[in-house]
Amino acid sequence: MFSSLDAYKEKMETLIESLSSKLKDTGSVCWQIGNHVKDGSVTPLDYIFFEIFQRHNFILRNRIIWRFNFGLNARKRFSGRYETLLWFTKGSDYKFNLDPVRVPQIYPGKTKRTEQGYKPSGNPKGKNPSDFWEFDAKQSFEGQPVWDFPNVKANHPEKTIHPCQFPNEVADRCILALTEIGDTVLDPFAGVGTVVSCAEARSRVGIGFEFDPRYLMLANERLEQARLGELVVRQSGRLPRRPNGNEKVAQVPQEWLDLG
Repeated sequence: MFSSLDAYKEKMETLIESLSSKLKDTGSVCWQIGNHVKDGSVTPLDYIFFEIFQRHNFILRNRIIWRFNFGLNARKRFSGRYETLLWFTKGSDYKFNLDPVRVPQIYPGKTKRTEQGYKPSGNPKGKNPSDFWEFDAKQSFEGQPVWDFPNVKANHPEKTIHPCQFPNEVADRCILALTEIGDTVLDPFAGVGTVVSCAEARSRVGIGFEFDPRYLMLANERLEQARLGELVVRQSGRLPRRPNGNEKVAQVPQEWLDLG
């Protein structure tokens, strides 16, 4: 689609300039991005977009790490297993709804001393999910603060023909935290309609753009399923599945054992 990284940056800056002129002062931009790899050289795209957004007077509120467990296996470098999500606002009067996206407290019984005696120190509604997303919210705080939602691969219930589909859970957390019912949610790279379908399911107005007719057809089908409450998605906050020791996929193959 783009002849070079510079051509890509130029096109994206035009889009970001348009977003800046259209976005309300209370609005947000969530920009999910990975790396550009050419001839084995990796360029982290988030630092490029940080500079572009800054030029257009956006304020970075969080640089979120989304970790996943599966993807392409590299041979001459460590395999990439995360992407970044940059959350920008236009000003200080932005929306942020923490309660709908809180995760369970790891130490709900922890207390602190007050004038009235020892009281629970945490919030009964749960804990802030932090800026490192591993879509196993409870486990992430027992081990490390990661947003670890499984990416959409072969056996994922949301899998379509799109090669770079991201899970509903990523969009869902952003929509719940940064918008209100009735707000408009725009996805300029709609793909198979994950964001617009999630917006519909959360009583927001989803708008998306997609030039590939195959993905556009699927996006419209999924949007209609969301309207009917029939869209199959992975439940937000559900633990990523881990194989138990009795499953063949979790056992060391005999061929490896024979290697000594």
